[in-house]
Amino acid sequence: MADSVFKGNAITIGDDVSTDDIIPGRFAHLRSNLPELATHTLEDRLPGFYERAQPGDILVGGRNFGLGSSREHAPVVIRMAGISAILVRSVARIFYRNAINQGLAVLICDTSGITDGDELEIRLNDGIVVNHRAGEELSCGRMPPLMSNILAAGGLIPYIKEHGTLDSGT
Repeated sequence: MADSVFKGNAITIGDDVSTDDIIPGRFAHLRSNLPELATHTLEDRLPGFYERAQPGDILVGGRNFGLGSSREHAPVVIRMAGISAILVRSVARIFYRNAINQGLAVLICDTSGITDGDELEIRLNDGIVVNHRAGEELSCGRMPPLMSNILAAGGLIPYIKEHGTLDSGT
């Protein structure tokens, strides 16, 4: 995630999306085969999601995104499906950290005016989301510098490999 601007179409999903919605438990045996596991991302909640998602698309949720158990594979398979970022009204803390650690941006803003298929542009450094269909700008706030740096490195492991520490120097 070297780029700080994301452009893609919105795929909306609604409120209360659990990690079991993201990776249905019956596919847990595929954790060692991430490409196959990714084909089942959100299969029950949004049938056809994997086939529909295009590189760069933005997943847009409502309240309480990522609730449930800590499945580190959940943000990984979302990213593998082509999703560049997630916009939500609220997010489970463990999912948020797992996503950042895996190099997937999760931003909190008022998503109520975003509809399925909207053309979105996220300016991560400015904390701005532009909805080109509606002609609106939403504020999502700026990420702390360390988290932005982790995203820019592609996740926590690449960040530590590059810097040798979590000290961002900022």
